[in-house]
Amino acid sequence: MLEISNTVTLAEWEIELSAIRSQGNGGQRVNKVATAIHLRFDVKHSSLPAIYKERILALSDGRISKDGIIIIKSQSFRTQEMNKDDALKRLKDLILSAMIVQKARRATKPSRNSQRKRMDSKTKKGTTKSLRGKVDF
Repeated sequence: MLEISNTVTLAEWEIELSAIRSQGNGGQRVNKVATAIHLRFDVKHSSLPAIYKERILALSDGRISKDGIIIIKSQSFRTQEMNKDDALKRLKDLILSAMIVQKARRATKPSRNSQRKRMDSKTKKGTTKSLRGKVDF
């Protein structure tokens, strides 16, 4: 059971975990041990509230397929248990990040004083550069 918030939890049957072999350089255990975890979570057929589903599916994240399935691959650690915990944590973070509402941006204009200062500094810089030119006698 994965607890997302105080009111929202995911049952274990909703999250499909499978162990696969990790990528990267080989070693003595490379062909024997499947330590990486491949997590699949179907958003559309889950028990999440409707608002969660809408916001997750609206995200433009490469881990979410067109069918509404979140795919997370965890292979950072050497043990299967640590990779499993990491994958579940990343799923929880993804779901929580979808619920954060961005603050609306208000369009602003630069003040007259700041515009005047900018133009003054540009003309000053221009005169300094023009004085660096070739001197004619």
